[in-house]
Amino acid sequence: MAKLNHLMFREYDIRGRESEEELNVKSISLIAKAYGTFLRKNNITGSVVGHDNRKTSEDFYQVCLDALRSTGVDAIGLGTCLTPMIYWAPYYFKVEGGLMVTASHNPAGWNGLKLGMGYSYTLSSAEIQQVRQFAEAENFTKGAGRFHEENIKQAYFSDLLSRAKLHRKIKILLNTANATSSMFSPELFRQFGCEVIEYNTKLDPAYPNYVPNPANVAMMEDTGRQVIKHRADVGIGIDADGDRLGVTDEQGQTIWPDRWLILLARLTLARKPGAKIVFDVKVSEALPEDITAHGGVPIMCPTGYMYVKEKLKSEGGSFGGEQSGHAFFVDEYYGFDDANFAALKLLEYLSQQDKPLSQVIAQTPYYVSTPAYHAHVSDEGVKYSIVDKLTQEFKTEGYKVVDINGARVYMKSGWGLVRASSNLPALVLRFEAKTKEDLTVIENVFRKKLSKFPAVSPEWESA
Repeated sequence: MAKLNHLMFREYDIRGRESEEELNVKSISLIAKAYGTFLRKNNITGSVVGHDNRKTSEDFYQVCLDALRSTGVDAIGLGTCLTPMIYWAPYYFKVEGGLMVTASHNPAGWNGLKLGMGYSYTLSSAEIQQVRQFAEAENFTKGAGRFHEENIKQAYFSDLLSRAKLHRKIKILLNTANATSSMFSPELFRQFGCEVIEYNTKLDPAYPNYVPNPANVAMMEDTGRQVIKHRADVGIGIDADGDRLGVTDEQGQTIWPDRWLILLARLTLARKPGAKIVFDVKVSEALPEDITAHGGVPIMCPTGYMYVKEKLKSEGGSFGGEQSGHAFFVDEYYGFDDANFAALKLLEYLSQQDKPLSQVIAQTPYYVSTPAYHAHVSDEGVKYSIVDKLTQEFKTEGYKVVDINGARVYMKSGWGLVRASSNLPALVLRFEAKTKEDLTVIENVFRKKLSKFPAVSPEWESA
């Protein structure tokens, strides 16, 4: 029986360090064979397979192709691609499996797998555990799956471009942080009709400048500086595997996702009045306020792209988004998160306005807020119990607590959030209020409570 690190099998994907103890050729082969077995047991015999530009990704990709075929699954190799291309390809090829070798926006030194089944569906936490159990038991289906390679770039581009329209030329500063999006995004936006200033678009799996994550302050502040330098209308940041979007205005100011999601929600509601709009627990109160003001129905759900997709499906929602930069169009696309498509739709909206982005955003509801923070937890096994204890403590003290995913605690003129990260040994924190003074009070309440837990670092980093 094989032994795998259970902490790699997370809520909605698999992530671990590139090492002998976690992800390596042997463990990847076991997991890919287990996934192939999972597909066969669900009467699925074909899968698309792709990889990002991390150091180990191409080797892991080749291992996955061989492993899937050994279980009797036909593999369509897409080579280096984006995660949304893996979600898109099943519609194109009419296959129901999808495997992407990626650690998404994690730092260099990590890798992982995102696993799909059917259309616009990624495996649930329980299903990922099922794959782990198959891998550890080493009881795999047998077969001789076929293999061929496909280049879907232009077909994918053509589909996206048919679903968005640029009404006037816009100059964008595009930062792909040396990651996989560098191979695709510049050409896509040029085909859309934008003037594109490329920044950090040379592939480098060491990610020499910063983690390719537009939820990270460093990446977006740098994007903003380049926007000013090149006098661009908008700054666009795309994460490592193409499913997270970051935005700055023409003045170089970061427009955090819960603010640009307002604009995409308005775009949706203009086409479908009364639509249901889904968002996660980390977003500003400004988003549900604006959705309601424009005749929509705001619906909150736990953080995590799986949860947003599930809620969109169960509620019949038309659009959804997360504070981390994921956006999901159901009526106009396929319902999965695609940063490039979200950027095209945002540019469509902006090209219809007669004001620069800074002025458009200034006319939306506003709260003073922090970015999302990570507080490192030295023992990953206790992060959930810490959140459970804090949630109960806040409730006992009489606060209004939304506990669908950690604790969103309302106090003063705002709220504070603490939840366990799904991908890292960390707690996620965010704070918001109508005034800076109230914001400081709320943050200090959380800092005081967390200081009682020795496993939680007092130093918080931008998520």
